[in-house]
Amino acid sequence: MILEERPDGPGANEDSVQLQEDEGSIRKGCESLMQNQSSQLQSHRARLHQQISKELRMRTGAENLYRATSNTWVRETVALELSYVNSNLQLLKEELAELSSSVDVDQQEGESVTIPMIPLGLKETKELDWATPLKELISEHFGEDGASYETEIQDLEDLRQATRTPSRDEVGLDLLAAYYSQLCFLDARFFSPARSPRLLFHWYDSLTGVPAQQRALAFEKGSVLFNIGALHTQIGARQDCSCTEGTSHATEAFQRAAGAFRLLRENFSHAPSPDMSTASLSMLEQLMVAQAQECIFKGLLLQAPEKPDNCPAQLQLAQEAAQVAAEYGLVHRAMAQPPVRDYLPASWTNLAHVKAEHFCALAHYHTAMALCEGSSADKGDLSRQEHVFQPSTTCEPQGPTLPQHPEERRKLAKAHLKRAILGQEEALRLHTLCRVLRKVDLLQVVVTQALRRSLTKYSELEREDDFFEAVEAPDIQPKTHQEPEVRRPCLSQMKVTDFFHRLGPLSVFSTKNRWRLVGPVHMTRGEAGFGFTLRGDSPVLVAAVVTGGQAESAGLKEGDYIVSVNGQPCKWWKHVEVVTQLRSMGEESVSLQVVSMLPSPEPRSTGPRRPALLWSQRECGFETPMPARVRPWPVLGWNRKTKQSKTGSHSDPCTNRNCVTCP
Repeated sequence: MILEERPDGPGANEDSVQLQEDEGSIRKGCESLMQNQSSQLQSHRARLHQQISKELRMRTGAENLYRATSNTWVRETVALELSYVNSNLQLLKEELAELSSSVDVDQQEGESVTIPMIPLGLKETKELDWATPLKELISEHFGEDGASYETEIQDLEDLRQATRTPSRDEVGLDLLAAYYSQLCFLDARFFSPARSPRLLFHWYDSLTGVPAQQRALAFEKGSVLFNIGALHTQIGARQDCSCTEGTSHATEAFQRAAGAFRLLRENFSHAPSPDMSTASLSMLEQLMVAQAQECIFKGLLLQAPEKPDNCPAQLQLAQEAAQVAAEYGLVHRAMAQPPVRDYLPASWTNLAHVKAEHFCALAHYHTAMALCEGSSADKGDLSRQEHVFQPSTTCEPQGPTLPQHPEERRKLAKAHLKRAILGQEEALRLHTLCRVLRKVDLLQVVVTQALRRSLTKYSELEREDDFFEAVEAPDIQPKTHQEPEVRRPCLSQMKVTDFFHRLGPLSVFSTKNRWRLVGPVHMTRGEAGFGFTLRGDSPVLVAAVVTGGQAESAGLKEGDYIVSVNGQPCKWWKHVEVVTQLRSMGEESVSLQVVSMLPSPEPRSTGPRRPALLWSQRECGFETPMPARVRPWPVLGWNRKTKQSKTGSHSDPCTNRNCVTCP
């Protein structure tokens, strides 16, 4: 090749101009392509929004028909249609979320392909008007101006509105936990068998989309707790399981989700929606435990040595994979049982079945790798491995032992690879049978890769003189070195303060009690003082009244609570603060305002009460102090008798170190 120097002159200028024009055309073409891609993306988003709006209108119409009709056949047909509409709605929302995340979040390069998880959708709800019933209750029962609590009511409504669309991270979990804690405050203050605000809570079933409504606050609390568990599943499903940190976070999230569903199952019964039934919650708990076990296996797989000839490590992976397969086998059986199978998405059942077959095949694959790749130095390790295989019959105490002869190990490894191949082929067959799973390309890629690895290894072990197979591969004994722990959600991490703190301590100022406001009572100090004894904190109690003293003449009675001193509200004052204020008056008169407790109108409970989710203040992270003389609330509030009225308390004031007789 002869290199020639390009001559200077008009020709060179023409080439330069032509090159600049080409670069400009390429730049314009790239910009046009980017604009076209952006336009197509926006159009796709618009179409998804239109389809979502259409599905929402269809759901509203079906919901109205479901409520209006009393025909059983029509209700079943509408419920089936609602289930179909809700499934389409969830798929459209997931597609829209994936479309948005594909633009905002860059995929990390070099990520390993992992099998997808099953996240749970959040329960949806309608807007709720707290203002009217709460203002009415505050005015009538608490004797205060309900309009003065508009700020607190608005804060409550804003908090509930924010919990309808929480972010899929720790911030969203804290938001749901804060609202749940406020519901505990509301339950203790405004809801009682005697009187409660007239509210109707609307929630949609997470699995079927069928609407349900109840007046019990326990339904609201249970739905929020369900969403806490569902949000944990979404956080766990979004973790990057190609790194150890991601598998650890995913395991923690699924364990928290299992704890939330167990908590809901143990403390909530007679659920009005299928997703909160005992059978559904038990199945969801099993599913979350299985997914946590799968994440543990993925973490061990990442920590495995690069060389596959480590026999103990391969056998451990085999038993861990068998444990995951056993967990998903239990989940699949739970999903296939009625009534869960009637409203559960079929894709979930098929995916659980696919995973059970897939991880069972992986168990046989890793067993084969331990048998055929072990070096002579690892023969002793193989002999020391016990209980790797399951016994073929129930009469045998333990399964067969690992062979020591190389040829026997090769034949047994080949038998395990054959079962691995059959298992992966079955997983692929189940994958193709489900219309929804066929669209999940990632699942097919994972199973196909595992099948190819097994086929490659099987071809390496196959010999021409293998005319017949005489070895049967036994089942792998499931075993895990890190069993998932069902953990309750951290409801107490988020410290919150009662929105209606100004109404007074919950031990007195709630709809469970009735009282009468007395005063202002004017008194002057006599020779023997004011003539009454105080005890307790927040609020301070009149423990005793001296006969013939100033307090008795003014109308004070034993058992009254002081709520105001000289016009200053003192519901939250400590005992020392009230005494100090009274002593500072000297010879001047003092003006007190007290509340006298009235007998409770509600009769004693004679039977079991309706289950509800009632928590102690410490469990919910409350900051409301409780008087020392009041017993702590039990964790569960039903089946307990009504407490006696506080007016029946006649403790000896002289035996209490907090008792002070005001001089």
